[in-house]
Amino acid sequence: MCPRLPRTACFLRLTILCIILSQTSAYFGLIGREFLPAPIPSDAQSDKAHFKQCEQLALNRRQKRLCRRDPGLAETLRESVRLSLLECRYQFRNERWNCSLDGRGSLIKRGFKETAFLLAISSAALSHALAKACSSGRMERCTCDDSPELQHREAWKWGICGDNLKYSTKLLKNFLGSKRVSKDLRAQIDSHNVNVGIRAVKSGLKTTCKCHGVSGSCAVRTCWKQLSSFHDTGRLLKFRYDSAVRVYSATNDATGETQLAGARRHSNGPRPTDLVYLEDSPSFCRPSRYSPGTAGRPCAKDTSCQSLCCGRGYNTALRLTTLSCHCQVRWCCHVECQTCVREEEVYTCKKH
Repeated sequence: MCPRLPRTACFLRLTILCIILSQTSAYFGLIGREFLPAPIPSDAQSDKAHFKQCEQLALNRRQKRLCRRDPGLAETLRESVRLSLLECRYQFRNERWNCSLDGRGSLIKRGFKETAFLLAISSAALSHALAKACSSGRMERCTCDDSPELQHREAWKWGICGDNLKYSTKLLKNFLGSKRVSKDLRAQIDSHNVNVGIRAVKSGLKTTCKCHGVSGSCAVRTCWKQLSSFHDTGRLLKFRYDSAVRVYSATNDATGETQLAGARRHSNGPRPTDLVYLEDSPSFCRPSRYSPGTAGRPCAKDTSCQSLCCGRGYNTALRLTTLSCHCQVRWCCHVECQTCVREEEVYTCKKH
């Protein structure tokens, strides 16, 4: 299915295909039949149900074998697709391209900045979801992080189970396959962007501590590793997108191998944290193979309408909205509010 791509890039492309289907399907069951498992039945913990979930995922033979060995992995993969989709939509909500892939799978075949972001946010979501699944006990083959201060099952008892990023990274690399150096420029770019996503998750790992003792004296302190929210990871990757580096293929004089090279300020090649791309993106203003365009998109009059509407102008309409108002706290512990109606202006981009 991905003959010219390394396995890492191949599986991440399939993850993006799941995202495409999740936006174009009229209902979740369609995704369940073609790529993702349908809503989990009551006997989902049984081996039979778990094997069925693995078979329904878009995996190669080796990945399906690994999936069947680890109950909880199939559901974690599905969660990573949901996580990457929601975060992509959130980060690009005010952009001309708003993470819409509705019927436009051609975009992921190109070397645009947007493709780079999709690969990075997908690999980041996989890494994040696996680490969280370990710490929550949803994966049988892993548990809390292996910090020396923690004893795994006792950590759950205290409610301080650390996110096991070390195990999730190892599992992720094993699941995606070995890292083989490819001479194909596009394959190198995709692998680079996959690793940018993983690095973004790692950069958000922090140490959190809890004190124990009389009156919070902190006579004993327990510490554990905790990932930042995925919104923080998405925000970082959006920053990487905004400063992405266009690259080309160059030959290393010392080794004779091909490698990525960038503009003059990146004379030594892109940094490991840089998103990289191969070709300039289209404007995304008009409907095309890559975007539905921006006609009809809501915008903010003073901030985003000019850019989002591509100079076509915008329509203004009035809309009535209801909201809670005149709220009062009643004894004890009850809030009473009235319902107010407010008229507000709504702006949407013109078609022509």
